Amino acid sequence: MRIEVNGESRDVRSTTLSEALEELGFAGMKCATAVNAQFVPVPARAERTLKDGDRVEVLTPMQGG
Repeated sequence: MRIEVNGESRDVRSTTLSEALEELGFAGMKCATAVNAQFVPVPARAERTLKDGDRVEVLTPMQGG
């Protein structure tokens, strides 16, 4: 399936947001997520299914100033 992750088109085999985060290398990271501009809290990621064309945003905290 092809989804957009942070503005970049990506092919994934995952069917849920939780699986996609792991597949894309975000597993274990503290981050905020949204699918199609709708916030998805951590507990809901395993149940949030993805479909072809979904837009996923992954925001991670940055240090520095």
